[in-house]
Amino acid sequence: MQEELKQAIAQNWLILILVFPFLGFLVNGLGALFFPRKYPRSVSNLMACLAIAGSFLVTAFGLWSITQQPAQAYFFQKVFTWISVGDFQVNFGLMFDHLSAVMCLTVTLVGLLIHIYATGYMAHDPGYARFFTYMNLFMFMMLTLVLADNIVLMFVGWEGVGLCSYLLIGFWYEDWEKAKAGLKAFVVNRIGDLGFLLGIFTLFWALGTVDFAGMRSLIESSPFSLSSQAILGIKVATLAGIFLFVGACGKSAQLPLYVWLPDAMAGPTPVSALIHAATMVTAGVYMIGRLSFVYVHSQTALAIVAIVGAATALYAGVIGLTQKDIKRVLAYSTVSQLGYMFLAMGSAAFAAGIFHLFTHAFFKALLFLGAGSVIVAFHHKEQDITRMGGLNKSLPWTYRTVFIAYLAIIGIPPFAGFWSKDEILYRTFASSNQVLGKYGLNFVLWFIGVTAALVTAIYMTRWMILTFWGESRADQDAQHHLQESPNSMIIPLGLLAIGSVLVGFLGVPALFGGYNWFEQFLEPSFAKALPVEPGVSLFGNEKLLQVILLVMSILAAIIGFLISFSVYIEKPGLAARLAERYQALYQLSYNKFYVDEIYDRTIVTPLIKGSYYFLYRFVDMGIIDGLINFSAKINQWIGKALRRIQNGVVQTYLFVFALGIVVILFYVLGHYFNIRVSLLR
Repeated sequence: MQEELKQAIAQNWLILILVFPFLGFLVNGLGALFFPRKYPRSVSNLMACLAIAGSFLVTAFGLWSITQQPAQAYFFQKVFTWISVGDFQVNFGLMFDHLSAVMCLTVTLVGLLIHIYATGYMAHDPGYARFFTYMNLFMFMMLTLVLADNIVLMFVGWEGVGLCSYLLIGFWYEDWEKAKAGLKAFVVNRIGDLGFLLGIFTLFWALGTVDFAGMRSLIESSPFSLSSQAILGIKVATLAGIFLFVGACGKSAQLPLYVWLPDAMAGPTPVSALIHAATMVTAGVYMIGRLSFVYVHSQTALAIVAIVGAATALYAGVIGLTQKDIKRVLAYSTVSQLGYMFLAMGSAAFAAGIFHLFTHAFFKALLFLGAGSVIVAFHHKEQDITRMGGLNKSLPWTYRTVFIAYLAIIGIPPFAGFWSKDEILYRTFASSNQVLGKYGLNFVLWFIGVTAALVTAIYMTRWMILTFWGESRADQDAQHHLQESPNSMIIPLGLLAIGSVLVGFLGVPALFGGYNWFEQFLEPSFAKALPVEPGVSLFGNEKLLQVILLVMSILAAIIGFLISFSVYIEKPGLAARLAERYQALYQLSYNKFYVDEIYDRTIVTPLIKGSYYFLYRFVDMGIIDGLINFSAKINQWIGKALRRIQNGVVQTYLFVFALGIVVILFYVLGHYFNIRVSLLR
């Protein structure tokens, strides 16, 4: 029996990555449902953390196993046949290749640390078991998205993380503002998901299959299927790529569908860390990487991805310059960093985009969890960084770990963010995309990327200064009660800090005589870009070009630091004077360019009013209810008329009886005379 069990596990280990978080969701969900007051918190957090730990261990085993296989090898498991209609079949199938290995490792490792952190952060929340139920379901859906071997199952995970984001962002639903943030995330993502569905339909129309291996094999053997076919004069690869990118804009918060992500901070801080760092928002980047075999057939679609990514990176960074909420600054930082990832994907530097996704997961999770540690120190009563300051003394361990994440995100070597961001900027500058090259946009996008790096250094230094450095601006009572977070929160911060230092070395470019292990490891998962004109070079010396770009990237970080340090430390009050002098620009950034208000006036309000006056008042009440009420009134009138016959008065019955006899006689006599007349003729 034991041998059979071992053999079954050896053959079907892949499903265990999903089974563990699903069991955690099931056990905690049933416990919270049937024993809402008696379900032990220790059982809830133990089940939740062990579930993710189990997935992480299986993922680590899979990562080790795949390194022992040939480069193109991957693991596959068909769990069951899900959809079968004629010749069309969709399996609940799982695929574990180099790309999904990296994604699963990121999701489970960072997710596990966030779960452990949450046991301390949520310790006094009455919805403790419900929280971990949602968290485990979220992990199950994200891992389903990552491991799916076909685009239809990926869409199930895609929708699942959307549902869980709604549940977790609006976790404190008693507060209408927080509940509204969850609804906003749900609705905006549905807009993007329409584009994702259209992309699925387009690919199925062109290829006749939905599984990734089948699509890639068919395209590589018959590239004309995407290169030659067109719908409404648009190449299939371009149309599918744009549709799918619309879905990515919704899920990964790119212009113009980014508006939900800054409001996602309404949920508990561990939720913010999980969504912003390792899971949901990276789904769009992962999707483009998984479908690289489609995107390499459309220079136009790639150019659109790169342009939107660069614009989002700079736009969100400018908004982050003036925000005051400790988590809102980080939220716009996430939108900006996601823009970098899409800039890489649009430049066909798929490995560089995933590398930044990987490093960002560590330092952004650390920043959010560090912010959560600050919020706990203020007993959840303060999140305005202009009312903090000097916390490096009160929260020394939180400060030390967050400082490492700060160095990583602004791109100071040798921290993780430096390696991944610099690789993206170099790949953008040297992009061989013909659409970008035709108009010189590769240089423009690189310049926007460097400018966004400068802006990142400015607003993150401002964030550090106002939160941790200088003198405390908190009230005396708050200062008196400040204390470091418990070990359940500090230990995950420490581990994430170690990751923020070390994981960047996995992708050190060959420029330094190293071996870019990360790029080489992911190479089998990505389609190679189609042969085009060679990329940009400087005097034929690519290494010299890379060194110059690297130095400029570092200078952008240093200059950004010096600007913030000068404004907020050396010249106190200068920031206020600048805000007063350039009030219009300050208000534009502080109010997020009024995009929410514009959406509200041009889309939301007209839809609500149109729904009320046209759909509700005119269609529903006027037409539908009018027809129903009219038919009811006709029946009512008929009933009233017939009711007069059955009134219980004998004279009435005799009258009706006599009237009936008269009618019958007239009918019979009339029929008789008609017969006689016809005979006489």
